[in-house]
Amino acid sequence: MASIPVTEQAPGARDRLLAAAASLFYRNGINATGIDAIIREAGVARKSLYNHFSSKSDLVAGYIEERHRQWLVFYRAREAETRSPAEAVLAVFDAYLDHAESRFSNGFRGCGLLNAAGEFAAGDAVRDAVRQYKEEVEQIIEGHLRALLPSSHCQANDVARQIAFLLEGAMMRAGLAGNAALVNEARRYAQQWLEAL
Repeated sequence: MASIPVTEQAPGARDRLLAAAASLFYRNGINATGIDAIIREAGVARKSLYNHFSSKSDLVAGYIEERHRQWLVFYRAREAETRSPAEAVLAVFDAYLDHAESRFSNGFRGCGLLNAAGEFAAGDAVRDAVRQYKEEVEQIIEGHLRALLPSSHCQANDVARQIAFLLEGAMMRAGLAGNAALVNEARRYAQQWLEAL
């Protein structure tokens, strides 16, 4: 009996809308990107947008969630290759670089989540979501540092905070520079700290 060839399904309208939003929001900014541009980029009908998202705000929330989910996929792949808690911390930097290099052919602008948060007022749901995701990254770092420093949870917490600040600051500066080289430099600093623990 001959096997039936398996073909990949084309992305559905929701996935196309999220991909279009991700590209346009990252390149042009959220507030500068209208619904019509997203619909055109996604190649879907306006009705299709509203079948999946109740509003632009709902689409923005989906974009933020999807962007963090994508980063977690990169991180889990990098983490699986590590052999120690210190390497797992450095894998966070590698995942940021992987995400940046694989997704954005129209120029590097730094962290898309931080860029998005900067467009909204304090207390906005977008900023709250970004804060939660950034705290999750810091918790990932802290978890590995607790394994590295089992007798000092306070030190693990402090070092995790410092490494998270280093990473996010490097992403912001790299975004201004238009390339991710500063993230590699920050990774080297983090490696030196970890080797000194």
